[in-house]
Amino acid sequence: MRLEKLGPLNVRIVGGTDGEGGGDGPVVVLLHGFGASGTDLVPLGQHIPAPAGTRFAFPEAPLALDMGFGMMDSRAWWMIDVERMQRAMMAGQLRDLTSEVPDGASEAHEMLVECLDAIEAKLAVTGDRVVLGGFSQGAMLSTDVALRTGRPLAGLALMSGTLLAADEWVPLMPKREGLEVFQSHGRNDPILPFSIAERLRDELAGAGLSVEFVPFAGGHEIPAPALSGLARLLANVLG
Repeated sequence: MRLEKLGPLNVRIVGGTDGEGGGDGPVVVLLHGFGASGTDLVPLGQHIPAPAGTRFAFPEAPLALDMGFGMMDSRAWWMIDVERMQRAMMAGQLRDLTSEVPDGASEAHEMLVECLDAIEAKLAVTGDRVVLGGFSQGAMLSTDVALRTGRPLAGLALMSGTLLAADEWVPLMPKREGLEVFQSHGRNDPILPFSIAERLRDELAGAGLSVEFVPFAGGHEIPAPALSGLARLLANVLG
C-alpha cells in the first residue's frame, strides 16, 4: 500500500502489478463512511476478486472527528447531527433524508472531484475505466458526484447508502442511463432505512440505470453478499 496526496485528499492505493497501484489496470475508488478512518475499506482491495491488474484507491475524508471511546482517526465527508440520529433510532422513527442537502456536502463534492481528477492523472487511467463507490456517507457522496457531473464512469457501487436531495438528484438520473450500479442494503439497517434504499433503487432503475440490488438480513454493514455483488460489478464492467 502507498499513501499519496491527490488533489486535496490523502489517498491509499493498493493492487496493480506491485500491490501499490503499479501497472495500467482499471481503478476502483471507494469512499469510507462517517466516523471511519481512512484505512477502513482498504482491506477490500486485498480481498475482493477483481480483474487482473485492478488498482484500488481509498480517499480519506477531510474532516477529523472526536468520537471518543478511544477511537482514533475518525473522519467525515460532512458533519451530521449525531444526537438527532440517535434520538430517531431510539424512538423507532424512520430517518428520512430524501429532502435534505447536507451542509458541507457541496464542499465534499468539490474535493472529491478534484481528487478523482488527480487519481486519473497519477494512475494514468481514463474515467471509463474507473468504478466509483463507497459505504454509507461515502455511497451518498459517490451518488452525488455521479449525478451532478458528466464525468465518465465504468460503474457505481453503493453500499448502505440512501437517497438525498431527491428534488435535485432524481431529475439528474436519466443522463446516466445505462450506467451499471451495484447497490446493497441491510433489511434491518437502524441508521439508513431499507425502504428508502428501495426508493433509491427504484428511482435509478426507472431512469434507465442498470441496477443490481442486493438486500441482506443485517444492519449497517458490508457482509459477504455485498462483497460478492461488488465483485460481480467489477467483473462486469472492468473484465
